[in-house]
Amino acid sequence: MCDAFDVTPRTLRFYESKELLFPKREGQKRLFTKRDRARLKLIIRGKRFGFSLEEIRQLLDLYHVNDQQQTQMNRTLEIAHDRLSDLQAQRYEMDSAINDLREQIKWGEKIAASVNQTRKAAE
Repeated sequence: MCDAFDVTPRTLRFYESKELLFPKREGQKRLFTKRDRARLKLIIRGKRFGFSLEEIRQLLDLYHVNDQQQTQMNRTLEIAHDRLSDLQAQRYEMDSAINDLREQIKWGEKIAASVNQTRKAAE
């Protein structure tokens, strides 16, 4: 599981403690089912998109509502739309900060060039 999903054993144990994964146990070994593998794939994807572990857990729990996953899909779309709005706002803020920093760098380069020219002229 660790190699297949590029996660650490600690990560798997953490997800298990948060009731996101439910491996079977044989002594000290944890045996992960296809269901666990599918859940881990969804957990990793959800984390990549910025979903909280609690949101992910709630979405995974909705799989068993017995409505052909309609509730799960609707809730997933609701959270996804909210997250997309958050990411777009963050991107706007980042773009603004990048543009401001570029302007400050241009200003700093002009000042540095001016100081260098003044110093060379004085020498």
